[in-house]
Amino acid sequence: MKIVSTVLIVLSLALSSAALAEGELSPEQVKEKLQQVRPDLPIREVTKSSLPGFYEVKLVENTLLFVNSDASFFIAGDLYRIETEQFVNVSEEQRSLDRRKILSEVNQSEMVVFSPPEGKKKTSVVVFTDIDCGYCRKLHKEVPELNRLGVEIRYLAYPRAGVKSKSFDKYVSAWCSDNQQLAMTRAKLGQEVEEKDCDNPVAEQYALGNQVGVTGTPALIFEDGTLLPGYLPAEELVNRLGIN
Repeated sequence: MKIVSTVLIVLSLALSSAALAEGELSPEQVKEKLQQVRPDLPIREVTKSSLPGFYEVKLVENTLLFVNSDASFFIAGDLYRIETEQFVNVSEEQRSLDRRKILSEVNQSEMVVFSPPEGKKKTSVVVFTDIDCGYCRKLHKEVPELNRLGVEIRYLAYPRAGVKSKSFDKYVSAWCSDNQQLAMTRAKLGQEVEEKDCDNPVAEQYALGNQVGVTGTPALIFEDGTLLPGYLPAEELVNRLGIN
């Protein structure tokens, strides 16, 4: 978010004073106009927005901009739809769809998975986790109960101190272990885990967490793409998931 936040004000001022051609631009032209002002703006995709007359610009850090059709103005922030009895966060709906799509492309073999007994699974939750995070350890103690209640836990790595940190190395050792589940549990109990190294996806998973909007751990992502930051006890989490 730091890169994005430092460029938005400058970009807004520059666009509002730029002499832009009249008429609606194509998505590619919108991208070009934005990056003429800030070449380092990390644009991932430009699509039509549900806000009439605006494009939705997705940045790599899961930030959304709403740019008008000739790219002379933009809005930074969430877009809400006004319904009869509520305000609906349209931006978060889109982020959820993006998270679901991105995570669907992650091979389950790259996750450390704790599954319910055969035939008992009701849903799954992807958890971005840090070996040394206190609330991650607390959540891990709930995993047997979550499994009993039908929730499969799929761990992805998010060492908060970054790549090549001590937490990163601990996750690599657990992932490279012959018994990933046992090694993960031992590590989260603060017990010694044999140091190992192998071809592993830990750095890629850390980058993936940043891409889908993870800013801390644990970060739970439901099957519909909803992101829930932080720890919840098993019973409360099951209630949030809407399963019996």
